[in-house]
Amino acid sequence: MLSILSSLLFAPTVLSHGIITAPPSRAIGSAITTACGQTITNAIKADNTSYVEQLTKLATSDTKFNAATCNLYLCKGLQYADNSANVQTWKAGDVVPIKIWLRIPHEGIANVSIVSTKQNKQVGEPLKLWTKGYAPGKTEKDVPLEQREFSVTVPNGLESTCATAGDCVLQWWWLGTAAKQTYESCVDFKTAAASGYTQERAFKA
Repeated sequence: MLSILSSLLFAPTVLSHGIITAPPSRAIGSAITTACGQTITNAIKADNTSYVEQLTKLATSDTKFNAATCNLYLCKGLQYADNSANVQTWKAGDVVPIKIWLRIPHEGIANVSIVSTKQNKQVGEPLKLWTKGYAPGKTEKDVPLEQREFSVTVPNGLESTCATAGDCVLQWWWLGTAAKQTYESCVDFKTAAASGYTQERAFKA
């Protein structure tokens, strides 16, 4: 049993895939073990680019896994409490450079969006969207640079929804359509009012 579990945990390391490397994305800490159990913690520790479907399979083997506190389809279950020191502060109009580490491509679709962590729901339109042809090829060098390094602009209207750290994340989401593997990586942030910001101005925007 132990050898089978070990193979499940470490096999994905060979097939490492993708994660946001800048700004700092959510990582493991003690809170994820409490929320998700040791098996999920070990899996992400072994491969922090692991895909969601792999984690959901592993979760079934851990009696400590709690779906109510560990939503694997929100930042792969990684917890804000483990990442509060890395919260970014942005305001509407800020241009945010993003870097993605894509070790093994799986051609598919992808987007970068603002997500409400309370609702696990996208806020507004995607900041970046690839409806096809994302991450083609066999190695990272095959992937167009503009799919790995790009910038997004912080939209208007987040000044209330995302004013409190932990309420929103910037999420990179990627689905390898042939592999049927989902990848998620999140950056915690909060919004500050832009200079001259007013509620009336935000409403008009």
